[in-house]
Amino acid sequence: MSRSFFIIPAALILFILFFTVFGERGVLRIHRLTEEKMEIQKKAAQIKGDNEQLKREIVALKSDRRYLESIARKEFGLVRPNEIIYQFSTKTTPEPKGAVIPVRSSSLR
Repeated sequence: MSRSFFIIPAALILFILFFTVFGERGVLRIHRLTEEKMEIQKKAAQIKGDNEQLKREIVALKSDRRYLESIARKEFGLVRPNEIIYQFSTKTTPEPKGAVIPVRSSSLR
C-alpha cells in the first residue's frame, strides 16, 4: 500500500509533465510558434519596406521627369535627337585602339 501511495502521484506528475512539455500547448510548441512568429514579423517588415520603396518609385515615375528619362535611357536605350551614344567593349581581350562604335537609337522627346 505504501508503494502505490508513491507510484500513483509520481505517475500523475509524470503525465502532467509530459503534456506540459510535449502537448499541443506545451513548452516546445510555444517555443516553435514564437520562432515562427518572429520570422513572419521579419518578413512582414521587409515587405513593408519594399512596398514603401515601390510607392516612392511610383511617385517619382509620375512626377520626376529626370527619373523617367533615366529609366527610358537605361531600360530602353532611348536617346535625344542628334545625341550619339558610345558603347565600350567589356571583353577581357584587348581591342584595337579606336574600337569605339557610335550607336544611334530611338529618340526621346
